[in-house]
Amino acid sequence: MLADPVALGFVTSEARPNGNVTGIAPYVEGLPAKQLELAREVVPGATRIGLVDDVNDPKAHPQRREIEAAGKALEIKIVPAEVGSASDIGSAYEALAAAGVEVVVVEQSSMLVVSRKQIAEAEATKRLPTVYGYREHVEAGGLISYGVNLNSCFHRAAYYVDKILKGTKPGDLPVEFPTKIELVINLKTAKAIGITLPRSLLERADEAIE
Repeated sequence: MLADPVALGFVTSEARPNGNVTGIAPYVEGLPAKQLELAREVVPGATRIGLVDDVNDPKAHPQRREIEAAGKALEIKIVPAEVGSASDIGSAYEALAAAGVEVVVVEQSSMLVVSRKQIAEAEATKRLPTVYGYREHVEAGGLISYGVNLNSCFHRAAYYVDKILKGTKPGDLPVEFPTKIELVINLKTAKAIGITLPRSLLERADEAIE
């Protein structure tokens, strides 16, 4: 599971790594902008959208840039709340609520998905509908996610293990991007924070948790 392996110097290119590193890249270009559009569906007409930004995870940096660019194009004010550890999550939501944001997007990062219970609790406390990139957040009580299925990535990693153990050089195995993108909604959370989701959104969901 790699975060922007070209920019970090791990591989020459995704198609031809040419070194001793390969794998699955969970950051899919274009997905953060789709999550921002989803936030506008969750809260129609929202003009101030919060962003929980993990300043320490390399794969979070391109997400912030993409979301801010999409926000500018859509004439949406993006309000970032920077976090460096799980202990920052509560104060981040405090700041977002004080700034008057109507909906929040949480970046895909290792620390944030590990801290998913704290984030879900902060979302519920502040009654701020939140969009995530991993379904694990929604299973922990978050509202809605649109993104890659991490379990599918883990299963696909077995393909690389098999090839390498049989003698294929890692540098000859292209870095892959996930192809399974799913929309997951927690209906219990929607009711708890007092939000009614559009029927069009509910009909598109791959899974609704009750």
